[in-house]
Amino acid sequence: MPVIRGSCHHDCPDTCVWEVTVERGRAIALRGAADHPTTRGRLCPKVNRLLDRVHHPDRLLTPLRRTGPKGSGAFAPISWDEALGEIADRLGAPRAAGRPEAVVQYSFAGTQGVLQMGVVAEAFFEAFGATGTHRHLCGVTASRAAADVLGVPFGMDPLEVRHARTILLWGTDTLITNRHLWPEIEQARRQGALVVVIDPVRTATAEAADVALQLRPGSDVALVLAMVHVLDAEDLLDRTWIDRHTTGWDALRASASAMTPDAAARHCGIEADQIRWLARTYATRRPAAIRTLVGPEHRRGGREILRAISMLPALTGALGELGGGLARSTQIYFDTALAVPPQDPNRPRFAMSRLGEQLTTPAGRATGRPPIEALVVHNCNPAVIVPDQNRVIAGLEREDLFTVVIEQFLTDTARYADIVLPATTQLEHLDLGLAWGHLYLSLNLPAIAPRGQALPNTEIFRRLAAALGLAEGNPWLTEDDESLIRRVLASGHPWLEGIDLELLRERAWVRLRVPEDFRAGLDAPPGARPQPLRLGALTVSAPADVTRSPERYPLLLQTRKQHIAFLNSQYGGFAAHRPPHDQLRVTLHPQDAEQRGIVAGQQVQVVNDRGCLTCVAEIGDRGRPGMVTMPFGWWNAATPENRGVNALTNPELPPDGLGSAAFHDTAVEVRPVEPPG
Repeated sequence: MPVIRGSCHHDCPDTCVWEVTVERGRAIALRGAADHPTTRGRLCPKVNRLLDRVHHPDRLLTPLRRTGPKGSGAFAPISWDEALGEIADRLGAPRAAGRPEAVVQYSFAGTQGVLQMGVVAEAFFEAFGATGTHRHLCGVTASRAAADVLGVPFGMDPLEVRHARTILLWGTDTLITNRHLWPEIEQARRQGALVVVIDPVRTATAEAADVALQLRPGSDVALVLAMVHVLDAEDLLDRTWIDRHTTGWDALRASASAMTPDAAARHCGIEADQIRWLARTYATRRPAAIRTLVGPEHRRGGREILRAISMLPALTGALGELGGGLARSTQIYFDTALAVPPQDPNRPRFAMSRLGEQLTTPAGRATGRPPIEALVVHNCNPAVIVPDQNRVIAGLEREDLFTVVIEQFLTDTARYADIVLPATTQLEHLDLGLAWGHLYLSLNLPAIAPRGQALPNTEIFRRLAAALGLAEGNPWLTEDDESLIRRVLASGHPWLEGIDLELLRERAWVRLRVPEDFRAGLDAPPGARPQPLRLGALTVSAPADVTRSPERYPLLLQTRKQHIAFLNSQYGGFAAHRPPHDQLRVTLHPQDAEQRGIVAGQQVQVVNDRGCLTCVAEIGDRGRPGMVTMPFGWWNAATPENRGVNALTNPELPPDGLGSAAFHDTAVEVRPVEPPG
């Protein structure tokens, strides 16, 4: 039986390489590639059931046209010719009338493959002139914060943590969301490394660490300033390094002067001696690595939090040591090296988190452009994952909005579509895989033929381009997928030297040609000049929700990616991937539960001015008093209101309108459901 090699497409740092066994055209077995440096023969619980998803009876296998009210899920099959013709007519009308920006492209990272995530889609919408989005739902605030300090936000190769003696896992639940990095951390521990978790929640990773510091939500900047205070007061800094490689030390030192460990303890809710110990350990147990991902950025002060964290390795010189530095996303390495279609900087865009506002606000009052007449959604489930969910769904319910959704299943978003187009799964199409947790490119070969009439995203947009007359003369819209991979790899960048489609066919994966001694943040990438690291003053701010009234909403809600069997909203609608219970749960600290007369298993309502969710109470002390947690990504049927946790979350953005929304700065109250009268 043939075994076909491919790679995982999920929005996860690990990008595993796998092997698919095929019998009579059906995928019958899936396992991790033993020779891949991070996969090491192991896949995660969600991907272990991928074959069930591919062959699931609910797969969308034909184009569909809506036959009932929006949201009802009533559709009838139609042909591809009918679907493409109707879409071309409905999208083409505003374009022909000079309003191409009345059509909106809405997409994210439902697949991270270079081709299927977007090179053809981006070329299509660029040629069309449609409104796009700033894909800042997560990741970009962290990147911008790192750039504030490092200039270009290259982080260390996370696999280098095996050489560290101190590893700070800051606001990241590695065992759940980055599980293939954990063996590297364990190797470092066997060699004497100390693992410290800094997180407001006692996560699975915190319980597996050597030390866990459970600080108050959003108090990270105070902790960093107190660490700087200790490093300065106890002469644990290399002043020569600071003078040679940084600017802004005097301003940072001044802002840290009043943040003594005792003062920070009051902000952070941890002991002053713990703060002193952390600062001394970080400075003296070298090399010291900090691993952080996107969790801390989902606050009103998220950029300042991650800017502060990024200053620590810049201040101490950890960036210059093998096994030391800031291990963040590696996405920028691939973005720098690969060739992709050019983007028009003048193309209109809005922040992803403002979808509800954009769909429901009268044109011209807030948008400055014509009303949105059509919405095309691919690689995304905005009815579940976007904050201010009630406004998002109100927008999707508009009868005058023509909505196209490209999907594998009838998601909560697809239920509001006028036309649904069936997309292939990762086992059914060709793609080039990149990663944001390591430096290995991978090739995903199709293991089986597309099921039913499903098509790859690339082919769907090629056909739409042809139907709308956009394809001629644009190779990104006419070339097949193999040719596009060759084009993407032919950038001439030194980090791709010798890497082509043939090598990837032979090996399935290959590391970017980034030199092993490249010190991210200190060494300049090819073609750039080294720049000084930018320190500077830091500002402490408390978590804030613009709707917050401490009397009405005294609890702070944090939405967690806590389930190992589904990711974001992928798999969140499938019983086999959820916990045994089918209703959404909220976890309260015992102290908060007692004050409200709430017991475990009781029906409760979680409320604020944005929405109300009826769910089941869990009691536990993983969070701090005054804090409640709910899982992210459950589909809307998990509550009687047919809504998810984003019916409550804070959509507030940074002042410039760019970056991630303040999901975790959400004020709520939890109250028992009144017994029937």
